[in-house]
Amino acid sequence: MNKPYVLGIDIGGTNTVFGLVDARGTVIVSGAIKTAQHPDFNEYINEIYVEATKMIKSVGAEGKVGGIGVGAPNANFYTGTIDNAANLIWQGSLPLAESLRSKFGIPVAVTNDANAAAIGEMTYGAARGMKDFIMITLGTGVGSGIVANGQMIYGADGLAGELGHVISRRGGRPCGCGRNGCLETYCSATGVVRSALEFLDASPAVPSLLRNIPSGDLTSKDVYDAAVAGDPIAQSVFEFTGRVLGEALADFATFSSPEAFIIFGGLAKAGELLFKPMREAYQANCLKFQRDIKILPSELKEADAAVLGASALGWEAQRLQNEADKTAGVAVNG
Repeated sequence: MNKPYVLGIDIGGTNTVFGLVDARGTVIVSGAIKTAQHPDFNEYINEIYVEATKMIKSVGAEGKVGGIGVGAPNANFYTGTIDNAANLIWQGSLPLAESLRSKFGIPVAVTNDANAAAIGEMTYGAARGMKDFIMITLGTGVGSGIVANGQMIYGADGLAGELGHVISRRGGRPCGCGRNGCLETYCSATGVVRSALEFLDASPAVPSLLRNIPSGDLTSKDVYDAAVAGDPIAQSVFEFTGRVLGEALADFATFSSPEAFIIFGGLAKAGELLFKPMREAYQANCLKFQRDIKILPSELKEADAAVLGASALGWEAQRLQNEADKTAGVAVNG
């Protein structure tokens, strides 16, 4: 039997956000804890359980939650584990799904945060009704979720879809993954800052508002604000960032021919500063028969996006459990 709610959990390096979501994609109530507050992973899981249970009781939803979906760094859909996430305090392989399942007593599904965002977009956002699209998340890094023929692409090991680590500039900027020239070194929030510093050094005679900010304090938001104010260096940074991303999208289109690219994350809020050069570069570099592929901003509400993306997995966990229960019932009664 389907229950009316699922619990969506988004695990970040700083905060863990969770919310109770109904079938229409409404976040009924939400809460958060500090991810790094507990050095012991089991204590962390216990705090999620305690705080989420309080939240569920506060709206009278006890016994009405049918599944839990979790988006987390380096989370593997197949194994239910978090494996060596660089921005979490716990190392090694963490039994995330099993730990939550044992605490809550309901089915759990996990995946990495970019895949969760793609599933959320397909369930609640701009990709509703689409069977083929690619989600690109522009945050501290560049993440992606690839949906083909209506199915999320996980690959043989559950780790497919790392488009942020496709090399966009051979011999380019060093990346935390150990390679050089990865897309995320150019098109993430940190990539924008790196570009701004390079552009400032390369054009010392060009006046810029960015020169008033110490290099160690510069953020992508500062670059955006300067670009909106007409700063030539900042505007050049966004033109360059959009161009690099558009070129990459033209390459990505060749292997799955999606209906659309959905762009999500903090940098997407730059609007046409980013989207105009991105679309122009895509059109200049794509195959002729792929010129109609759309490049769209996410339709998920920013405040709810992480929880909604994770919650979409909760419905899948509930569905799979219902199918397993039916199969078991047939076997017992057959």
